[in-house]
Amino acid sequence: MTDLAAPPATSIATPPRRLSALMDQSRIRARYRSEARFRSYGLIALGLTTLFLVFLLADIFRNGVPAFWQHHVVLEVTVPREAVTVDGKVDAQSIRAADYFPITRDALKAAIPGIESRSGERTLVRLLSTGAADELRARLAADPSLVGKPVKTRLLLSDDADLYFKQPSADISERAARGIATPNGTTGTVTILSSANDFADDIVRLKQVLTARLRAVETEHARLSRAGGSDSVLQRLRELDEERKELAARVSAPKVAEDLNDKLPSLLVAINGGLVKVTKLEDIRIEGEVLLPLASTADAAPGSWKIVTYAVPASNRKVSDQEVAFLERLKADGKVESAFNTRFFTAGDSREPELAGVRGALMGTALTLLVTLALCLPIGVLAAIYLEEFARKNWFTDIIEININNLAAVPSIVFGLLGLAVFLNFFGLPRSAPLVGGLVLALLVLPTIIIAARAALKAVPPSIKEAALGVGASHQQAVFHHVLPLAMPGIMTGTIIGMAHALGETAPLLMIGMIAFIVDVPQSFTQAATVLPVQIYLWSDLPEQAFQAKTAAAIIVLLMFLFLMNGAAIWLRKRFERRW
Repeated sequence: MTDLAAPPATSIATPPRRLSALMDQSRIRARYRSEARFRSYGLIALGLTTLFLVFLLADIFRNGVPAFWQHHVVLEVTVPREAVTVDGKVDAQSIRAADYFPITRDALKAAIPGIESRSGERTLVRLLSTGAADELRARLAADPSLVGKPVKTRLLLSDDADLYFKQPSADISERAARGIATPNGTTGTVTILSSANDFADDIVRLKQVLTARLRAVETEHARLSRAGGSDSVLQRLRELDEERKELAARVSAPKVAEDLNDKLPSLLVAINGGLVKVTKLEDIRIEGEVLLPLASTADAAPGSWKIVTYAVPASNRKVSDQEVAFLERLKADGKVESAFNTRFFTAGDSREPELAGVRGALMGTALTLLVTLALCLPIGVLAAIYLEEFARKNWFTDIIEININNLAAVPSIVFGLLGLAVFLNFFGLPRSAPLVGGLVLALLVLPTIIIAARAALKAVPPSIKEAALGVGASHQQAVFHHVLPLAMPGIMTGTIIGMAHALGETAPLLMIGMIAFIVDVPQSFTQAATVLPVQIYLWSDLPEQAFQAKTAAAIIVLLMFLFLMNGAAIWLRKRFERRW
């Protein structure tokens, strides 16, 4: 009976051994698949990060590299002795004080002869920068014997002329004419008659442009009609109504003489060594203004003249048709050359983009970081040594450690407000000075250096200090003679990373006035200065297109500094690192 009531232990159901093995293999494969998915997610994240970084750097370098090159017009300039004579003598001081504008103007006019109108002369002179003669002045000051002799020198072009060569437009097209052209003059307003209807295609393209413009006007008119009835909107609607009627009449009109203005694509005729801008267009005849004088009024042989179309209207360009004509003539004569822009590294800031440089910002950055390093390195290292090796572990030191960790996460602009209230308003230190900037950045970087130094001290094996104490060294000797030298690579790495952080800061420096426009290069810690991040901020806010390239170039310089500092940190760690 007892045997029947108690079932044997072997009666408990157990899975077959083969099924258990299959279940184990399934779980292993699931773990492998999960690990493979995790690795793929990591690779995707790393790939996206690399892609974004490469895209960012490529965009910065694409925009910034052109700023490292500048275009000049190379001319032979003769400086008369009387132009640089002061009190009957010629020396370096009188040469530097002379006015070179009339001299460079005459040299440029001689390079493109035949310009008779005053407006043409003014346009020609505007191609030169206000500092075009700086190189000539420096050469004459270094060698006064060149006064009165022809000197082949480079004259700096203006920012718009420089950008014209750096950003060649794909909207310029040329085509050879079929017929024989007959101009009736060489300067001023001329008429050119063609023996074939060479300008018929241009009339068709003009009709297409007018049609596209009509559609754009109608679209804007419909949008503003739904927007509301303010006075400005109503005024704009009336202007659009008038423009729409005019465009509709021109589009529907047959092929008659069409007037061209700066709001339409520019049509130029290159003939007899000159250039004519078309102002009235017909199938076989044009009227226009001479931009470059024609050599003669003789009939041009077939193929000796061509039609140039500039698709971008003159009103939408930085350079006018007249300036384009002058620049192309100088380029065709081999008088335009490109050279490395050394001025970018040797000059201070300027309102003229082609004259602006980063030397002032670099010097201000160096002085500011020198003050920062001189303050935060000894204070931060000594504070870390005291807290880690000498301070008693109690509630007071715990509060200090918590506050240090919290200060490392405080927004940087708070330190700028502190510097404004304490260093400027209370102590009366000079505004926009590297001394004040260094003090503010030292406060910003100090918590980071203390934390890094404490981590480096903790990383030293305790046996080092214990061995020193065991042979009779005092606690101070053990720390400063044994622990600190071994922790120095980590301390230097943390310091350099903290200084790199300070190098890229802008907000706290804005609060203490380092946003001022500084032309002169600072020579002391108390002179007004700016730093590289603030210089980038200032240039990015300026409207001139050339400053966009300057901004990207300054970012490249800043990145090079950051790469060098981080590279130095890696080198120091590898150089002094010891393994136990």
